[in-house]
Amino acid sequence: MSSIAKVVRTLHEVAEPQLELTPAQIQALRCIAGGDRHAAAAAKLGISESALKARLVSARERLMARTTSEAIQKAKEIKLL
Repeated sequence: MSSIAKVVRTLHEVAEPQLELTPAQIQALRCIAGGDRHAAAAAKLGISESALKARLVSARERLMARTTSEAIQKAKEIKLL
């Protein structure tokens, strides 16, 4: 019974999105949420488009979102944006 409880706890930990993002991930999401396209957001942040996209991908993964729009919505819900 205790081994089942341990497995269930582990699955819950893995299935729950992280509630923290790095400042770089928040900046990237904030730019896109503000209406910037990738090129404009990257220029605003002084990074390459590929770096911006990497930040967005990692933010989506942490928030367990399929799309950037979904990540923005989740970040707003947990008061990160």
